[in-house]
Amino acid sequence: MRARNRTIVVRRAPGAPQRGIVSAGNLRLPCALGRSGTTVRKREGDGATPVATMALMSAWFRPGRMPLPATRLAVRRTRSGRDGWCDAPTHAAYNRPVRLPFPASAESMARDDRLYDFVVVLDWNMRRRGRGLGSAIFLHIARPGYPPTAGCVAVSPTDMLRLAPLLSTRTRLRVER
Repeated sequence: MRARNRTIVVRRAPGAPQRGIVSAGNLRLPCALGRSGTTVRKREGDGATPVATMALMSAWFRPGRMPLPATRLAVRRTRSGRDGWCDAPTHAAYNRPVRLPFPASAESMARDDRLYDFVVVLDWNMRRRGRGLGSAIFLHIARPGYPPTAGCVAVSPTDMLRLAPLLSTRTRLRVER
């Protein structure tokens, strides 16, 4: 991917609204999308991946589960039992990282299922948060067979390692209809 072309494009796969193709430079990678496909009207809990162009903000890495991907993003080490992400729309920390245990609804960043072994935080509803407009929209590791996500974009661990060197805060991820 050349310096002037810093957009990663995600398109739905033909005939499979919960599957997509990630295009980054010469790479074409299969991915999983939300269980409700994609949407231009994202809402908390709808299971859809937002149609949007999102900045890549940072990454989280869980040591000991996969090699650390080579990336130009700031990478934060995930601490088991301590790191979470608030998904409670009425809480002041909505769509923000939090320390567990947390008094409101929050998911653990140290998941047992390996989906968050490497997570890229996307700028969906982050800079200008709107209550209930969706939280924890990430680029993360896919389950084997690419079953749908809760609204994220997910690629295989091998493909994440291939994609990671192209990721920086100057990169944009664009999900198309």
